[in-house]
Amino acid sequence: MSAAAEHPPSSFIRQLPKAELHLHLEGAVEPATLLELRRQHGEQATLAETEFLYRYTDFGSFLMAFKEVSAHLRGPDDYELVTYRLMQQLKEENVLHAEVYVAVGVCLYRKQDFAAIFEGLERGRARGARDFGVSLLWIFDATRHFGVEEAQKVFELAARYKNRHVVGVGIGGDEVKAPPELFRSVFAYAQDHGLHLTAHAGETASPESIWGALNLHAERIGHGLTAAQDPDLVEELAYRQIPVEICITSNLRTGVCKSAADHPVKNYFDQGLMITLNTDDPALFSTSLAREYQFAQDTFGFTEEHLRELARNSFEASFLPAEKKLELLSLFDAAAAR
Repeated sequence: MSAAAEHPPSSFIRQLPKAELHLHLEGAVEPATLLELRRQHGEQATLAETEFLYRYTDFGSFLMAFKEVSAHLRGPDDYELVTYRLMQQLKEENVLHAEVYVAVGVCLYRKQDFAAIFEGLERGRARGARDFGVSLLWIFDATRHFGVEEAQKVFELAARYKNRHVVGVGIGGDEVKAPPELFRSVFAYAQDHGLHLTAHAGETASPESIWGALNLHAERIGHGLTAAQDPDLVEELAYRQIPVEICITSNLRTGVCKSAADHPVKNYFDQGLMITLNTDDPALFSTSLAREYQFAQDTFGFTEEHLRELARNSFEASFLPAEKKLELLSLFDAAAAR
């Protein structure tokens, strides 16, 4: 099922400065780039065969597709290339800043040399910053269903690289199999080491998963789809202005939300939640950030003024240092006033 906007994003949306806060590096690798990597690895692959890896029918098979795509990212040069290409895409979308999840838990599971991979990531980031003027920070993501000990290893690496554009940690993967309560000690470790905290919550599990993430002191909630089932939770999120990273097309394509009519994004906005729009895995969902904004406008009646507010939220909710955040907000306000 396709959920991205039916027609191209308006010039207003294309020109609107934006930040993206829920974006997985591996899920942003376009099939053409993956084919390039496969051929560099000596595989006799075609574009059609590569595109087939991106197919899925539900959330479980989506996780498998993500794993299949990730499996073709091997050495540091691969990670450098996909980072650089992502920043090129962000520039085209007028995304000034992105906070990008890297599936460090998957790298460790596959026994990759993460120290070398991180150097590749940083080379790609530095080149992208120079060539496209895009600001990018890393969030190290633990795969929750790999268990607490594996998450601890990921968070220790985040602490080690904290002074090199690593801003926070998160837990993705199967939240039903691995509820947030299991991760109390590792989140406390990350917090003690000055890392920002995020958690995927309420994507496939009940509102309890979101309460659990808040109990871990998560500063932002990834997805938060099921909060709509709990009025007390919606009230809490609105009162505390906890940013909720909304990924509309993702929720529709994975089937965790059955139809656009069922998606709570506009209700959340009307109830005063601090929401941001995001792509999650743009290559797997055939979307882009501008298309998410257009879809929000076409489907839920967000006005240009509303979209401006969502874009401003994306800078406000970022983990940037205060002075950099103010600098980007000033740029945003100047551009939005035109």
